[in-house]
Amino acid sequence: MQRDQKYRLGNDFMNATKTFKTPTLGRSVKLLWYFKENWDLYVMLLPALAVIIIFAYLPMYGIIMAFQNFNPVQGIADSPWVGLQHFERFFGTPTAMRVISNTIILSLQTIAFTFPAPIILALMVHYCISKRLAKIVQTASYIPFFIATVVLVGMMHIFFSPSVGIVNHAIEAIGGERQVFMADSAWFRPLYVGSRVWQGTGFAAIIFIAALSGVDPTLYEAATLDGASKWHRIWHIDLPTITPTIIIMLILSLGQVMSIGFEQVFLMQNPRNTAVSEIIATYVYRMGLLEGRFSFAAAVGLFNSVVNFVLLVVVNRLARMITSNSLW
Repeated sequence: MQRDQKYRLGNDFMNATKTFKTPTLGRSVKLLWYFKENWDLYVMLLPALAVIIIFAYLPMYGIIMAFQNFNPVQGIADSPWVGLQHFERFFGTPTAMRVISNTIILSLQTIAFTFPAPIILALMVHYCISKRLAKIVQTASYIPFFIATVVLVGMMHIFFSPSVGIVNHAIEAIGGERQVFMADSAWFRPLYVGSRVWQGTGFAAIIFIAALSGVDPTLYEAATLDGASKWHRIWHIDLPTITPTIIIMLILSLGQVMSIGFEQVFLMQNPRNTAVSEIIATYVYRMGLLEGRFSFAAAVGLFNSVVNFVLLVVVNRLARMITSNSLW
């Protein structure tokens, strides 16, 4: 009798252990052990995590303003709800298509010129015979990145001034006529894109220079013995090696098509070039802060963020399907 009871108790224990998820317990214990062993690293991470939560996630509570007639006196909690009224009002105006098209065109033009430029510069520095010259070029190219946007636009106003600008002096010297570049809508996009290339190429090239430094030197030796030229080495060794880095940077760039920089566009904007310089960021600023239409501006900003999120997910999925490289 006692043996039968012990046998039944043993079977009950075995059945209970079968229903218990041992792998989950193992992963949990392993994760807890990892946290315990690296607790100091996670403590160092807390300030950055707090900044992200405070300045990135907590402000998302204000998204509900896009669905309200926000009144500062009543606050977000007590303002009346209007549903999608602000979205319908935005898309019902002719300004919507102009602002969206200006944003997309300017952003795509910027990506088309600013994205390949760092790759080209990185390859030039990588293949530079003189290492000292390569360091000088690299240092001189990324110094403009540290120039403030206000200073950059001020320099552009001086250089392209119709009266004292060095560019107009050069045009006049070769027999041309002086141009009002900064007030001409036809020159707004070329000037913006050109300044972005000049300011950001050197700093962005650091990532690709670091990626190129990881190329196996034996591949170059084997290619040289086979008679491969520099162009062949670039095409068959360098570019395939840094392709994952290129794809990740491209995904991040395309995921921000609708979030082109506000500061420089706003500083370069004037009544004569508004037709092409009015983008979503400046439109939200004008509607929200200058005209006090907080809910309407929140709706436009929310639309902008949703489009960016969808683009990021779609581009990431396409990159994973085509090249098997992606952010996640």
